[in-house]
Amino acid sequence: MKKKLLFIYNPKAGKEKVRDLLADILDVFAAADYEITIVPTRRKDEAREVMQERSMDYDLVVCSGGDGTLDETVTGMIQSGFRTPLGYIPAGSTNDYGESLGLSKNMVQAAETAISGRDYSCDMGLFNDDVFVYIAAFGLFTDVSYETDQAVKNVLGHLAYVLEGMKRLSNIRSYPMKVTHDGEVIEDQFIFGMVTNSRSVGGFKNITGKNVEMDDGLFEVTLIKMPTNPVELSNIIGALMNRDIDSELMYCFRTAELTVEAEEPVAWTLDGENGGTHQTAVIKNLHKTVDIRVAED
Repeated sequence: MKKKLLFIYNPKAGKEKVRDLLADILDVFAAADYEITIVPTRRKDEAREVMQERSMDYDLVVCSGGDGTLDETVTGMIQSGFRTPLGYIPAGSTNDYGESLGLSKNMVQAAETAISGRDYSCDMGLFNDDVFVYIAAFGLFTDVSYETDQAVKNVLGHLAYVLEGMKRLSNIRSYPMKVTHDGEVIEDQFIFGMVTNSRSVGGFKNITGKNVEMDDGLFEVTLIKMPTNPVELSNIIGALMNRDIDSELMYCFRTAELTVEAEEPVAWTLDGENGGTHQTAVIKNLHKTVDIRVAED
């Protein structure tokens, strides 16, 4: 019997390149003798629903889209309760996770990796009851990715996020929080926080630190304190842009689990999508939960 492949793709991701390359991508799958089921997503959360309800008969799942499509696919896979190797063809505006995995920006080459690459068991994250792939964040800039119009993202890419974020610098809000991890308690006012498992965030490499391993069972956590003057704010932005996160204006640490408690509900983003508002967030590392196809060493 032929092997079975489920292909889920977002036709609107990035600059809609997948539309032009769809025949070439499917040819890669067909040449490997797969029977292919194709699902173009038409609405939010459809990829998750398809994955959650998929048949156990599939030998391989491949998704193509931005980080949001990957998030939905992984979430549905974990919710289904059984594992299938996952190929990823990055097609979004930024593609942080694909960059971190070293996946080709050439979509046909990424399809070939999905077929012939090796399985890499990656950590995922649990945010209260939600799954995320590589980042949970709150505060400054975090609403940019899901408030920026898709058409603007397609044209401007990373710059769209930066331009939208710049509009918010004059109206910075801080959040009084208590953060607990590994027996340590941190209480402070924060303007931004991110819990990550990625070598690239927002299109910037190494912004979460050096020597990031995506299968070590640990998150990289960055919490930025409220600046007391414009100079401190400038120093924070400079530190982030220069990948120098060790600053007296930030807390940086690694952990497998943390609890974030705020005085009032705070809006979070999960993998660039709206994660809802939460007064308490319990964030846990799901060690080596998903097998993603990457290029052979």
